[in-house]
Amino acid sequence: MVRSWYELPEYVRLKRVNGLRLSPDGTRLVAPVSGIAPDAKSFHSALWEIDVRPASEGGADPRRLTRGVKGESTAGFLPDGSVLFTSARPDPDAEPEDKPGAALWLLPAEGGEARRVATRPGGVGAFTVARDSGLVAFSSATLPASQNGEDEAEARKARSEAGVTAILHESLPVRYWDRDLGPDHPRLFAAEPPAGAEAPLGEPRDLTPDAGKALLNAQGALTPDGTALITPWDVPTGKGGHSSDLVSIDTATGERTTLLSREGYDLGSPLVSPDGRLVAYTLGFEGDYDGEPRDHQLWVLDRETGETSPVHPGLELWARDFAWSADSGSLFLVADENGRRPVFRADLAQGTVTRITGDHGAYSELNPSPDGRHVYALRDAWDAPPAPVRLDAAATDGEPVRLNTPGSGLTMPGTLTEIETTADDGTRIRSWLVLPEEASDQAPAPLVLWVHGGPYMSFNGWSWRWNPWILAAAGYAVLLPDPALSTGYGQDMLRRAWGKWGPRVFADVMSITDAAVARDDIDADRTAMMGGSFGGYMANWIAGHTDRFKAIVSHASLWGLDAFNGTTDYPPVWEHEFGTPLEQPERYLLNSPHLHAPNITTPMLVIHGDKDYRVPIGEGLRLWRDLQLYGVDSKFLYFPDENHWILTPGNAQIWYRTVFAFLDHHVHGKEWARPELL
Repeated sequence: MVRSWYELPEYVRLKRVNGLRLSPDGTRLVAPVSGIAPDAKSFHSALWEIDVRPASEGGADPRRLTRGVKGESTAGFLPDGSVLFTSARPDPDAEPEDKPGAALWLLPAEGGEARRVATRPGGVGAFTVARDSGLVAFSSATLPASQNGEDEAEARKARSEAGVTAILHESLPVRYWDRDLGPDHPRLFAAEPPAGAEAPLGEPRDLTPDAGKALLNAQGALTPDGTALITPWDVPTGKGGHSSDLVSIDTATGERTTLLSREGYDLGSPLVSPDGRLVAYTLGFEGDYDGEPRDHQLWVLDRETGETSPVHPGLELWARDFAWSADSGSLFLVADENGRRPVFRADLAQGTVTRITGDHGAYSELNPSPDGRHVYALRDAWDAPPAPVRLDAAATDGEPVRLNTPGSGLTMPGTLTEIETTADDGTRIRSWLVLPEEASDQAPAPLVLWVHGGPYMSFNGWSWRWNPWILAAAGYAVLLPDPALSTGYGQDMLRRAWGKWGPRVFADVMSITDAAVARDDIDADRTAMMGGSFGGYMANWIAGHTDRFKAIVSHASLWGLDAFNGTTDYPPVWEHEFGTPLEQPERYLLNSPHLHAPNITTPMLVIHGDKDYRVPIGEGLRLWRDLQLYGVDSKFLYFPDENHWILTPGNAQIWYRTVFAFLDHHVHGKEWARPELL
């Protein structure tokens, strides 16, 4: 029997394209592609080569390049076409290691076996390569007192033999998403390219021995000649906060120069133009309690004059990804727009911004070709997982050309459409609506409202973690709205709910839900609601403000905002909008769902992972306890070893099966059936 991809055992086995990198000569594409491990208990990634030509032009089938047991990721190219990648696979030419860390490996351009070319006791993280010289810069977690690799290895061994796992913090942050920060922190290293066919990289030079926590989330970029590394550098601003400057580091001496500093702004994601003259960077504003909400713009810095200029003046675009054209005259960028994420071309000399894609896709991983004709990218949408495509760089509202990709195209078990309505304040609210195949006016489908996370994002593309087609295959329609705080609709959409998440977003999602259930192919009497992270916050808020839904699923959700403020992994960012509970309690009192617990009557499924540091487990535990105190029909699905997302194949299937059992019980009135293995 042939099983459909949306059956859970098959779903977790689908290949997932996670990145895309074009070789310097424009002839090869390499992508990390993840798949289920042989033991079916985890996912691991391998590198695949993808032909730059589509099948209609004779493009070859994708070819797998690596087969490391531990998986590979973060591909890049040396000038000679050799592929660099990171992997924690053991090195057959080195002394056996108990737990080999991520190292830098090289796969020759002509093929053959990969070899390890750089390693550090703290592993190798993100790396970048100078286009012309081949100099490699990479990050590596390093203990504070370490002066060299030998010191580092001895210090780590001493901690291990002494049984010490403690971390002493002297500044924020202490955790990030799902990992503890420290006792080591990232430093940046530079190394010359291999001097021969069997040689490693040159001896790595520590460029930032005084970094401390300044490089926790830095993504640096080398100039084409490799003489300078441009990177964000975090600067403390008091009360646990920070901002990010842009600095230039001499890769020969480690001398650091501040290129740009803007008080109250984060400068990030630098990218040097091919001619080495300009640096594109993001200008992030966390918002002002009494003023403007968050903002995110793309700017350009002239390295010679120090002058800066916006890339898209007058346009409220949040650039999610960007890349330079080969002639350094344009920037290609992707930004949320009206439930899509199109590609734009910004001509710096003319000051024009043109949308080059006209479909409903969400694009990422931009790779302009060296001849200026094409942009290679990943494209996804709610009805298509990420896959490589070729775009016409000169097009206006053009269509993508699909390239051969690992795996096969998927047929959706239903249809994707859009609906919209007008909120009580006159604002247009739009949404994607996933309909199961059998939905009709004769057989209306039950509806599940999903609210996105963020909250500063848009429901505009494929999700491997929460996939609406799994529900559609079971007969549910799924509503995917973009309410207040969603990006892609201008700053006014953020202003509407700045500091008033609960009331404003609630009104928006109820308005679009009303529009959905007014359709003849939707059953207004059988509705449920789900959300994760900010969507989980809204699940809790909705539960305390209406009983219209038969069931609510709250995943990784905020419950008591006063407690959340002090335990989330980076509270100062949150405080730009909400202040602190003791000094500015007003917004906590206005927006905290836990204050409305006595009003909840809707059955609720609470889901939380213990390793979630963005929304710590205490939120889920407190929510579950309060529901029990007020006699709400509720269940708690707890994952001791998962984080903000449920990432392992087995647990992901349990997640869906428990959600289905809960919805079927309360929406369809079926007898409760506890999922197997729970």
